[in-house]
Amino acid sequence: SDIIFEHDGTLLQTRGDGLYVLFGAPSDPPDHAARALECALAIDAYTQDLRARWAAKGIELGATRIGLNAGPAVCGNFGSGRYFYYNALGDTINTAARLEQANKPLGTRICVAESVVQRCADFRGRPVGLLTLRGRSEALRAFEPLRPERYASDLTAAYAASLALLATLATLSERAA
Repeated sequence: SDIIFEHDGTLLQTRGDGLYVLFGAPSDPPDHAARALECALAIDAYTQDLRARWAAKGIELGATRIGLNAGPAVCGNFGSGRYFYYNALGDTINTAARLEQANKPLGTRICVAESVVQRCADFRGRPVGLLTLRGRSEALRAFEPLRPERYASDLTAAYAASLALLATLATLSERAA
């Protein structure tokens, strides 16, 4: 939770082994998407280090997976006169949860919606595809954020070149049809 608070996130709740974190409410800093992305990368680095330390003791921990989405949500105190709690509800929140779940089959640890990428001027990452998430009828473009050294690697450049080639081939195929 210290990492979340260092990035000005709001810890909404814990559910099982999951954390629900909100950026942009109750305050609304203009760079909330960038803060969320930096927080996700910091949590990922922390948990990877934690996994390595426990593995050295012979205990294997599962990967931490994170989903990020940006957009409108209903935020505020929910409940009744006797019990209420601060929460956020809506499609934006549900989509972030589905992106977290998409990490497992994708083999990623952080899955970011295009809505976040558009709000981060210096986003460094790679596209992972168009995903049709549970409960949605339209595909959503998703990305995996990369640390600067991995983004600058030859493998990432080869990945980008392969995607460009596939796009060219798809365009040629459409024209031929």
